[in-house]
Amino acid sequence: MSEYISAALRDAIRERAGFQCEYCLLPEAESFFPFESDHIIALKHDGQTDLSNLASSCLECNRLKGTDIASVDSDTGRIVRLFHPRQDRWQDHFELRDGLIVPKTDIGRVTEHLLQLNRPKLVSIRQQLLAKGRYPTGSESQETS
Repeated sequence: MSEYISAALRDAIRERAGFQCEYCLLPEAESFFPFESDHIIALKHDGQTDLSNLASSCLECNRLKGTDIASVDSDTGRIVRLFHPRQDRWQDHFELRDGLIVPKTDIGRVTEHLLQLNRPKLVSIRQQLLAKGRYPTGSESQETS
């Protein structure tokens, strides 16, 4: 399911996100593929195509998230909603430690697991970018809007 997202709306999403993925924080300039506009709440779950329900997402995060809005927490067996870039602050649910995205909450845990944020290749890329000062630390990530 998809719905047309205008160039102006895509630009507003990217700008609001500081030109980084709102899930893994990868800077768009460091990605091989163009970023996509993710419906945080998918259309099939009655999400809307408007600025309040769209996030800037790298290809890998968007593909792995798909239309999911929750997942099972492996620690508790409970269903837990995913990180919501418009309602949550990244630094409340994750921290960056030597290239690893470390979950701080159950929301962070299910999101990190579902989006596979700590695959060895991604951790290596983050470490290289951090060493060059080209990867955000999470503390400067966008505030909720």
